[in-house]
Amino acid sequence: MEAKSVGIIGGGAWGTGLSQALARGGHKVLMWALEQDVADSINKEHENKRYLPGYPLSENLTVTTDITEAAVNKEFLIIASPSLYLASTIRKITAVPNIADGSTCIAALTKGFVPGNDGPKLVLETIENVLPGIYKGCTVYISGPSHAEEVALGKITGLIAACENPRNSIKVRELLRVPGILPFSSFDVVGVQICAAAKNIIAVVYGAMDALAETSDQFGDNAESLLMAAGLNEIQTLGFAMGATHAETFTSIAGVGDLDVTCKSKYGRNRRFGQDLIKKDIMSQFKNLDDLIANISRLGYLSEGAVACKYVHEIALKKNLKLTICDGLYRILNKEMKPLDFINQLLALSQEKAHA
Repeated sequence: MEAKSVGIIGGGAWGTGLSQALARGGHKVLMWALEQDVADSINKEHENKRYLPGYPLSENLTVTTDITEAAVNKEFLIIASPSLYLASTIRKITAVPNIADGSTCIAALTKGFVPGNDGPKLVLETIENVLPGIYKGCTVYISGPSHAEEVALGKITGLIAACENPRNSIKVRELLRVPGILPFSSFDVVGVQICAAAKNIIAVVYGAMDALAETSDQFGDNAESLLMAAGLNEIQTLGFAMGATHAETFTSIAGVGDLDVTCKSKYGRNRRFGQDLIKKDIMSQFKNLDDLIANISRLGYLSEGAVACKYVHEIALKKNLKLTICDGLYRILNKEMKPLDFINQLLALSQEKAHA
């Protein structure tokens, strides 16, 4: 494969993991990191000691703290900024000549929703609203069951490149065709993004149930599988309400695949947050959900599901959707209900439906 020049905007775990996969595949990768210590540890010691410690990185991967440098003269630019900072990050690179003229193919890894004046926005819509108009319908969304740790190690991982523009979907799919990654294309841009964002909410609740299972004889593998199945149904309901076009998106690696790994993996930050709700009463240091989002750095890690549940709640109210699990997490994080009370209520509701 011909080596490509790739810029990665964001030096967190996932940005680093994919950067390593592309660099290992022979591509020349320049990653932008906000923190100087991240740049120094990767450039000098080939390890991201802050966000992905213990994983050796290729010499083909270098890091800059100058975001413009990471974007200039790149054939591909991949956005790995957290959803909370997405729009402000994109604004910093719109004047780069190869972005201003649309010659760089842009893709995104960011998962979640972005607040807007008229309601929450999806990631690609947010990006395309900031980028030059030539990118409308041409940016690519990359998703799939893909923990950064395993991607960095080269373990087999499936990814989907979703775009309305078939040519760009294929271009990014082929870029991702490196050792360890099995890439696929999709045109269901909305469906893939909804799966990526909403599965984090289900994973938080899954983590809470997992923690409760350690001290209660009510919960086990069967209950957790019940939760996952019900969660997938809510993701699909939300997806179609927002414009998803293919039912198979939700049964693909973008849907059930990503949901499964996010709920069950030891690497999952959303599962960890759910466990911390029970084991550490972590919400005791926050007034409500808005306070958590405003001060989420106190956690020491980013739970995208905690942020996403606020926006899914807004969407569900606007579209009159019944999303019991998503609404339950919203109420827990907003201090309206205790986790155990919600899960018992959820089980009671399931029993009522079974006898209806």
